Amino acid sequence: MASRAEPADTGDRRDWRDVLRDAADLALLGILLTLAAAPLLTAAAAAGTASAAVRDWTRTGGWPSARVTVRRFGRAALPGVPVSLLALVVTGLLAADLAALATGRVPGGPPALVVTALVTAGLTGYAGLVVVEVGRNGGGRWRAAARSAARACLDAPTRWAAFAGVTALAGLLAVLVTPVAVPILAGYTVAALHAVAGRRPVGAGGGGRRPVGAGVADRRPVPAGVADRRPATADPESP
Repeated sequence: MASRAEPADTGDRRDWRDVLRDAADLALLGILLTLAAAPLLTAAAAAGTASAAVRDWTRTGGWPSARVTVRRFGRAALPGVPVSLLALVVTGLLAADLAALATGRVPGGPPALVVTALVTAGLTGYAGLVVVEVGRNGGGRWRAAARSAARACLDAPTRWAAFAGVTALAGLLAVLVTPVAVPILAGYTVAALHAVAGRRPVGAGGGGRRPVGAGVADRRPVPAGVADRRPATADPESP
């Protein structure tokens, strides 16, 4: 993946080539994420590693090296198995419930279908916030990320709703687009989640707690001289 660092004499200006390069990078990220998650039990590790990569990209202007990414994925693979299993079970149950209500196989009608859809959107929004928190942790520590995301949802329900909207839109697009484009959509979804997280602090009166995605909104290109002095491949969990 290309670095977003620009020569110093270009200032902060970005043209269509920068946008195209960013789009290609995110598409490649989505494809790699999908391939890494294909065994299903590695889905959590793949999502966490992709989130950590986007976190680096939005903060430093460059992607982590392949060595750092592989190390993050390997470190998160085993701890992520229970998370993957939980996500698969919850997704399967919600999908079966929605299908049964939509086809009339179970009682409840439209009101039950609407309530179930809202619950599903809320859970997926919470899951998206957890993925962002995991990216802040270098791709791991799912339990701590889940607790932090739960506090953030309670502190700022509107932010929770924004994450739910992003995940719902991504799900709708995944149904509408050709299956070949679904992996590409995954990379854009992770980037969109980080963009939402970086808009403003989550909740007021947090007692000095760092807001979710702090610093993510800073998307200015990093001058080459600065990028040389501050490598973008640093692993936040390295000793």
